[in-house]
Amino acid sequence: MNASAADLLLWVAVPYVCFAVFAVGHVWRYRQDQFGWTSRTSQLLEHRWLRWGSPLFHLGAFMVIGGHVVGLAVPASWTEAVGIDEHTYHNVAVWAGSVAGVAMVVGLGMLSARRLLAPRIRPTTDRSDKVLFPLLAATVLLGIAATAAHNVLGEGYDYRSTLSVWFRGLFALTPKPEAISGAPLLFQLHALTACLLFAAWPFTRLVHVWSAPIGYLIRPYVVYRRRTGRPVAAAAPGTRRRSRSRPSGRAA
Repeated sequence: MNASAADLLLWVAVPYVCFAVFAVGHVWRYRQDQFGWTSRTSQLLEHRWLRWGSPLFHLGAFMVIGGHVVGLAVPASWTEAVGIDEHTYHNVAVWAGSVAGVAMVVGLGMLSARRLLAPRIRPTTDRSDKVLFPLLAATVLLGIAATAAHNVLGEGYDYRSTLSVWFRGLFALTPKPEAISGAPLLFQLHALTACLLFAAWPFTRLVHVWSAPIGYLIRPYVVYRRRTGRPVAAAAPGTRRRSRSRPSGRAA
């Protein structure tokens, strides 16, 4: 099946350009802005919304990323080889992915509302955040909408035979745009926004993902010792305690 010019543009050129910007952008950001390689935390300015929003978003994100790695990078033949049939995989992927997606959306909603409504947080929002938050929200919401419309409420859609084949073909340098050109529109939009998110990644606070403090998990314990003052001996009955006062004198 020959791919059209539009398919080659959307499903070959755009992904490769986004991946190139992702790789080169990280090198540029590290060389030019090492001090800005951070999440720019604002916990000291506001912590009530952050206390719930950040764990929900990060936990949901980790689960979503793990599900995408298995669903897109691992062929169906591999999961079947370890005893996981397609029906079991489909049920686990749909319901676990739905829970992860809802947690991620709720967390992202709280973090976004915090940026908009907290007077002390609003001035710390820069231009990259104004691009990142809508793009990240669109990617997540389109993924949830595609799953709900086709795999929860609909008859089901096997993306492992279409989107997964297209995704693996990009990294194998054998792109197959025809594998995704016939996919439902919501899945196509989800894939496109994900590519754009990868292109924007190096220029946003998402770079802090590569600076995760993993070393804290294996570093030795830090021992803290309490410093106690020397006890003051009680004066004997009937005696006067001498004070160590500096004698007064005339100023020079």
